[in-house]
Amino acid sequence: MSSQINKYNEQTLFSISWPLFIELSLHMGIGIIATLILSHYSDNAAAGVGVANQLLNMFILVFNVTSIGAVILTGQRLGAGKYKEARHVAHSAFGLNFWFGAIIALMIFIFGGTLLSFFDIHGKVYEYALIFTHICGASLFLESISLALSAVLRSYGYTKESMSVTILMDCISIIGNVLAISGIFGLPITGVTGVSWAIVIARLIAVLALLYFIHRRLALRMSIKDLFKINKEDVKGLLAIGIPSAGENFSYQFSQLIITGFIATLGAPSLAARVYINNISMICYLFTLAIASGTQLLIARYIGGKQFERALQRGIKTLKIAMLASFITSLIIALTGSPILDTFTHNPNIIAVGLPILWIIIFTEPGRAMNIVLMSALKSAGDVRFPVVIGIFSMWGFAVCLSYLLGVHFELGLIGVWIAQGVDEWFRGTFATKRWLSRPWSRKTIIKVTA
Repeated sequence: MSSQINKYNEQTLFSISWPLFIELSLHMGIGIIATLILSHYSDNAAAGVGVANQLLNMFILVFNVTSIGAVILTGQRLGAGKYKEARHVAHSAFGLNFWFGAIIALMIFIFGGTLLSFFDIHGKVYEYALIFTHICGASLFLESISLALSAVLRSYGYTKESMSVTILMDCISIIGNVLAISGIFGLPITGVTGVSWAIVIARLIAVLALLYFIHRRLALRMSIKDLFKINKEDVKGLLAIGIPSAGENFSYQFSQLIITGFIATLGAPSLAARVYINNISMICYLFTLAIASGTQLLIARYIGGKQFERALQRGIKTLKIAMLASFITSLIIALTGSPILDTFTHNPNIIAVGLPILWIIIFTEPGRAMNIVLMSALKSAGDVRFPVVIGIFSMWGFAVCLSYLLGVHFELGLIGVWIAQGVDEWFRGTFATKRWLSRPWSRKTIIKVTA
């Protein structure tokens, strides 16, 4: 047993995080590539699929309830040497997410048109969005299963396998998109319908590949009985962690929609500049997201093994690395701002609005790094409610209210909005640091570990 404990508790942050970095990069990149491919077919198609994706992504947050809980619960049980219980969590996460996915897929298939009407789209844009919503929405149960299985693999440290499945899925999607749009090899141009089915096929193959890896690496077999025999205690644990975390994510997404409405009143250049700078900002925090996810896995294991001091130091070390990396990356971006913005647009009005913001992200991104690393660390240690409460308060009290006050009322425009977001990130990050150093998590472990 001791060798197994060492195996899980002695994995390095680098070995876990580098596949996560590549996987996150691919997740972010595939959306941009798909949009570019569709834009060559039809601007209306690109717009319709973009709106449909916004709708579907809101529902995918529900699936993350189980995924977040599975990573933390499994990690704690592995760290405590409770291997049988860790395997039970895997089966429960699979069964729970199947039903979440099936119910939501049915809802979207039936009410997809009604839901899209809230976005106030019409004509061809609505037609394309409806096609995409019906086909891809009906296959959301595959995405739900995929997220649960991937979370199980990552919680055991098999991040390379999860990354491999993502690469496979993205390759299938891109090939399918090209075949659907280009008509090469004499194939019919199927447009959005073809693109939608390519995603369905990619999701199906991803689920099969994940089931293979789980059986091969963990000797776990998922079966039909897992859908009907779900452990109630596991469900309570998964939801206790996942619901607050998903609620925080939902609150963030909604607050960003409100801020987008404020920016829309500032004019088209400001709105376009925000879209481009959000994409540029991803480069700054992509590395942070990867090492924060890896740290979350490790800390959950350390907490399960009652290695509290080790968990504390791991969080602090990752924090320092993430903040330094974010500062250096954002500084380089600010220094090379004009050429970077030129890759997105040649509109001088947009560039004039965007260039000052690139200097403000030097202030914003280290705060975001602090927030991402330590809030996820607190969750993995079982301190779930604090990140949610402080997060929702700060998002709406600073990010939203200050964005309106500085950006609209005092007419600072996009500069005011970005300052407000920086204040939000630093406020949450500072409170997370104080909370982490006070060690409340040592009394809030999800599983009770006996000496």
